[in-house]
Amino acid sequence: MERPQIMIVEARFYEDIADEMARGAIAALEAGGATFERYAVPGVFEIPAAIQMAIRSLDFSTLRSRFDGYVVLGCVIRGETIHHDIVAQESARAIQELVAKYTLALGYGIITAENREQAWSRASADERNRGGAAAAACLKMLDVKRQLLLFPR
Repeated sequence: MERPQIMIVEARFYEDIADEMARGAIAALEAGGATFERYAVPGVFEIPAAIQMAIRSLDFSTLRSRFDGYVVLGCVIRGETIHHDIVAQESARAIQELVAKYTLALGYGIITAENREQAWSRASADERNRGGAAAAACLKMLDVKRQLLLFPR
């Protein structure tokens, strides 16, 4: 059987946190036998657009292979305004709409935190490892698609 190809979309607003989450996700994907491509976006709010672009790219090019699953990684830290809430809620809503519309296998690794220390604890591959958990969730959802005869494509 062909190895699943995963799109990792990383919000790079907090680069150190993004790198750590990617470290955990990559380890989990490699352990699960998947291949991956990494795509960087400025922040969490841009993640749904990147996924939509990947899906739409198939409409324009037969040279592009379809991604079997998606892992989204990012961090939103509370600030002095409600911007944190808007970014977290709207990006999660848009991602969920894409998952439902296109039957995507997706692992959600977007951290919402009160401060950098809390975010780092969740991102650290040696602690809570949200990146690894998101990759594992993506691979598990691919298993569900297999059971329902939706994968491979």
